[in-house]
Amino acid sequence: MSEPVVLERLGTVRRITLNRPDRLNACNDAMHARLAAVLDEVAADGSARALLVVGAGRAFCAGQDLDAVKAEGDLGAVLERSWNPLIRRLAAFPMPTVAAVHGVAAGAGLALALACDIVLAARSAKLLLAFNRIGLVPDSGASWQLARLVGPARARGLAMLGETLSGEQAEAWGLIWRAVEDAALAEEALATANRFAEGPTAALIATRELIAEAANRTLAEALALETEAQRYAGQGAEYAEGLAAFLAKRAPNFATLPRTTEGTRA
Repeated sequence: MSEPVVLERLGTVRRITLNRPDRLNACNDAMHARLAAVLDEVAADGSARALLVVGAGRAFCAGQDLDAVKAEGDLGAVLERSWNPLIRRLAAFPMPTVAAVHGVAAGAGLALALACDIVLAARSAKLLLAFNRIGLVPDSGASWQLARLVGPARARGLAMLGETLSGEQAEAWGLIWRAVEDAALAEEALATANRFAEGPTAALIATRELIAEAANRTLAEALALETEAQRYAGQGAEYAEGLAAFLAKRAPNFATLPRTTEGTRA
């Protein structure tokens, strides 16, 4: 029996593949457990500098495997033990993350992709929230992400009407970073992950945190957070290398520095 999540080491990029293609990579408890273990392994891997999440077969992820929870009396408990920890983990992962979406990304599967720093999608991909079709509400952070990314009007349309967006539409709406030709998705996603892997990890993580905080802060508060983040970043090895490279008119070599997320925020 194949693993429900497969881990590959591609230089300093770690690619994890959701691997239940017969179920469109819908998640059950075994898949969640394996995914949590793989994420622990990647986070502890000192040579890993970027994470790429993809799906096997015809889809990225169809969300929750409903067959696996049809006997559950409390769907909130399912979220508390599986999806909520996963989304929190990805949103605070100690290295930049990329999701490559092809085929269907539905429900919590779409939320999983949106928890990554960068989402690339095939132009033909189908992104949707279908919770309303079975009498449920958006979960796994989907309502929060949609409202922040596309605004309340479009968020209501997507969540309450359950309509499907193509990769191109998702890019046009600002839901994802970029839509690419279907045949180019794997190559483009790996190239993006490699760009992250070659970058200043601590500064990138601090940038993620600043952007996540921005919607909840006044301008004055944002300026204060940026000041403290810059103060700590300016004392780090990444800035020392970046400045030296700038003055020497060469490309910085951040990848030779130990990966760390410390010393970037107050």
